[in-house]
Amino acid sequence: MADNTWQHISIERLKNRVARITLARPEAANAQNYRMLSELNEAFDEAARDDEVRVIILAADGNHFSAGHDLRADSDMSDIDPVGTWCCFDAEGAEGYMAKEAEMYVGLCWRWRNIPKPTIAQVHGKVIAGGLMLMWPMDLVVCSDDATFSDPVVAFGVNGHEYFTHPFEAGARLAKEMLFTGRSITADEALRCGMVNTVVTRDDLESTTLAMAERIAQRPMIGLTLAKQSVNNTLDQMGMYTSIQSAFALHHVGHNHNARVHGTIVDPSGAQVIRDEA
Repeated sequence: MADNTWQHISIERLKNRVARITLARPEAANAQNYRMLSELNEAFDEAARDDEVRVIILAADGNHFSAGHDLRADSDMSDIDPVGTWCCFDAEGAEGYMAKEAEMYVGLCWRWRNIPKPTIAQVHGKVIAGGLMLMWPMDLVVCSDDATFSDPVVAFGVNGHEYFTHPFEAGARLAKEMLFTGRSITADEALRCGMVNTVVTRDDLESTTLAMAERIAQRPMIGLTLAKQSVNNTLDQMGMYTSIQSAFALHHVGHNHNARVHGTIVDPSGAQVIRDEA
């Protein structure tokens, strides 16, 4: 269960019907380029289609789960195989850029959220902006006590990262505080608001996550699939997908405002604000 052509992702088959996908770009704090996200999607597909796998863990190499989007990365889509229905990635202006983000960010996150198998994020270190977009689509989250969570991109003149489920994950009040201030939420705060399931020491993170996965994997696949779909259907009835699409449209209002005012899709002063507060 491995693809040797992957550069930034690894996958391994563990015991008792569990697969673990690992973000493997530690030299960049697992910051995401399009290649990494495409490989991650391939890995999820592989695990989802393996009848011997009932639970999928998403973990990360290095000191941090993910520092978010790699802002230095090329946004060329020529070597990416789209899995959604978006097109015109090379179109000028907002048309092409919105299509890329709809495919690579919102589209992939929503796809992973709806994998018909239980998924668990095994989280440690920093989880920043786009890093939340890898964690939040997972069904369960086990994190180490040194984990922190933030989305500071309001400083860039946008409303938050593209997969905007902040109110569902953190609650409305804490979501607004995270966005308005850009501050990091601690593991204990995340536990209190229900954003994570369990907080353990870094030493116990892997074993605790695997034990949870193995316990879940003892249940029949049909029951797990139906239970997951039932909870997701409830969130859908509460407007989760509509909220994501609305916030994504506003996200691109921010990009286009910045392009007109600053000549770039993000407010250039935001990078220094974020660095000063890190």
